[in-house]
Amino acid sequence: MSLEELRKKIDLIDERLVELINDRAQVVVEVGKLKQADSAPIYVPHREKAVLDKIAKLNKGPLPDKTMQAIWRELMSGSFFLERPLLIGYLGPKGSFSHNAAMLKFGQSVDYEALTDIRGIFEEISKGHCDFGIVPIENSAGGGIRESLDAFVETDVMVCAEVSMAIHHNLMANCPMSEIKRIYSQPEVFAQCRNWLSSTFKEADIVPMASSSKAAKRAGGESGSAAIASAIAAEIYGLKLLCQNIEDVSNNITRFLIISKQDSLPSGDDKTIILFSTAHKAGALVDVLNMFREHGINMTNIGSRPNKKREWEYYFFVDLLGHREDANVKKALAEAGQHCLQLSVLGSFPRGVSCL
Repeated sequence: MSLEELRKKIDLIDERLVELINDRAQVVVEVGKLKQADSAPIYVPHREKAVLDKIAKLNKGPLPDKTMQAIWRELMSGSFFLERPLLIGYLGPKGSFSHNAAMLKFGQSVDYEALTDIRGIFEEISKGHCDFGIVPIENSAGGGIRESLDAFVETDVMVCAEVSMAIHHNLMANCPMSEIKRIYSQPEVFAQCRNWLSSTFKEADIVPMASSSKAAKRAGGESGSAAIASAIAAEIYGLKLLCQNIEDVSNNITRFLIISKQDSLPSGDDKTIILFSTAHKAGALVDVLNMFREHGINMTNIGSRPNKKREWEYYFFVDLLGHREDANVKKALAEAGQHCLQLSVLGSFPRGVSCL
């Protein structure tokens, strides 16, 4: 076939696709009516996982699964709009890594609210001002995000989903590198670029900011200032990219949690996050962790934060494979709680197995 004939064939397929997508949307409208009548949630993580897994199984190529799933994520975003527009809180301003992850997760058809700090995202969810929030919880190079961990201790929000995203840091400014006197970014970003910074800049001041996009915004209005942020932040705030991909670890992944007022129903491939504190005595932590080992539960991550009210006491965060409604997880949690001063389930949700 000639190029023109192939293009005509594509045009005909596009017409059919548009018709089928809108047929699907009409069904979504009816689903939305039923959900509103029953006060059912609009975004349902276990259903999202089931749909995306089904699409991957149906896909025979040549498009890769990741591409097909991205198309369906955007279709689901449009479905949210038809059922009831969602408001997603993220660490702003625009152009932050959190903003980028939120857009990739929830698509173009929902509403977004840029918040000034991570704690503010938790508060907006707790007060019901936002439907969902997205917060960074750990980075493969820099470890846990302190602000997010502390906020879980102090608020009543729950985790309903997770998503991971590859992170690339870039130096940006509107002056030559030789004229840079100060560099703005998040403390975690500086930690992820420590080696590059120490070998490249000896004299510049390193100035921490609440978010990388806020750093870019500030650097754009000052002479002699630079920022380390995402490439899209440079575009938004009118900065020139001077050096790209300056992170010390090339495989730099940040894991984000989706928070809301409730967690997710079982999907068959789930993860649970718990928060607990133990008595200040020898072997207390081991006693708790042994309960999960005895019930055959895999722990995929453990972290800690100091108790701000009592010296030398800590809160522990543990990721478990399984849903809190699973029989073995439920029994392990009950037995582990007997060895804790406090034990809370922060949420059970579908396990994220791919990177945006």
